[in-house]
Amino acid sequence: MTTRRTLLIASALSAATTSTVFAHSNEPHAKKTDPVKKEQKSWGIAGDDKAVKRTITMTMTDNMRFTPDKLEFKQGETVKFVIKNKGKVMHEFVLGTKKELDEHAALMVKFPTMEHDEPYMAHVGPGKTGQIVWNFNKAGLFDFACLIAGHYSAGMVGKVTVLAT
Repeated sequence: MTTRRTLLIASALSAATTSTVFAHSNEPHAKKTDPVKKEQKSWGIAGDDKAVKRTITMTMTDNMRFTPDKLEFKQGETVKFVIKNKGKVMHEFVLGTKKELDEHAALMVKFPTMEHDEPYMAHVGPGKTGQIVWNFNKAGLFDFACLIAGHYSAGMVGKVTVLAT
């Protein structure tokens, strides 16, 4: 009787946990369905698709480079970034200040699989394309980078200049 009961409990536990294992998406980061968080940052705020004035195609490669790696916008400009990963490994495009990128890069080394859902980040699998719509409503000098562990330190970075209007 004990063996049968143990077998029954083991089967029930196996069925319960198997369903949650297979419920996880195969995508590195599941598609967002929630509305975009519009939180003001020192480098801008999430933009509205209807306000896009310019589209910039960014390319990320396994030689740890972005093309282009220098961008210039006018304060108030809403830009759509089309971010293409031409490599064979995961890359990401993250806008921010040097200080914030440094802090986030350190976290990524400690927690390389942490998930993100910020509107100023795009995680793009090999051969895939991602998008960000951003309003550069603050003038200044900002940065972008790939914060996948090892990519930032390998020089996968770029600069953004936002000119005051």
